[in-house]
Amino acid sequence: MQVLIVHAHPEPQSFSTSLAQTAMSTLTENGHDVALSDLYQMSWNPTASAADFQDRADSNYMNYALEQRHNWNANTLSDDITREVNKLLAADLVILNFPLYWFSTPAIMKGWIDRVLISGVVYGGKRIYEKAGLTGKRALITCTLGGRQDMFGADAIHGSLHDLLKHLIQGTLGYAGMTVLEPFFGFHVPYISDTERQQILEDYGARLNGIMNEDGLSMPDLSRFDSTFRPLSR
Repeated sequence: MQVLIVHAHPEPQSFSTSLAQTAMSTLTENGHDVALSDLYQMSWNPTASAADFQDRADSNYMNYALEQRHNWNANTLSDDITREVNKLLAADLVILNFPLYWFSTPAIMKGWIDRVLISGVVYGGKRIYEKAGLTGKRALITCTLGGRQDMFGADAIHGSLHDLLKHLIQGTLGYAGMTVLEPFFGFHVPYISDTERQQILEDYGARLNGIMNEDGLSMPDLSRFDSTFRPLSR
């Protein structure tokens, strides 16, 4: 199995980095080929702009998604994007590893998504969900939080983490056709003991040992919608 870990944390000694290292070692020991995109270490550029394109389909007005399609087909996407797209397409499992910032991903992770999940390859037109370009691949969100676990849930102060991360779980990974697995969360990590943090790492390693046998989260079923994505009458 080919694995891509996309890691976004500015501190190399962070617990988030320890989770990425646990994933690398566990999956490698299990015989898988693991690639790491450490976005801060790479000085990844998160800004989608005209500089991403060496050629332009329309020099007067930039439609970013259409330029992605044109430049991919012409082999004129910027080199940094092309390298990451190739890693993504080779992967059977993609792990997004990051700390929760303001109920979302760090900006550098969002910038990786914006620039690498390119139109025409990953999605486009009616190629969404189970008809999108990344069907057959699995995705796992691994996320660290400062908040306690009891602060998240249907009746908790912050609500459900699935709802908070719906833009990523469904609107990005599911939309792109991936089988999205139950996220792995490390709660309250700046405030717990080293023993508790070590237990989280052990739990994560155990989870990764069986990761390819897990079922994915529920996503919209296109068979329940017509060709214009309106619900079929029941």
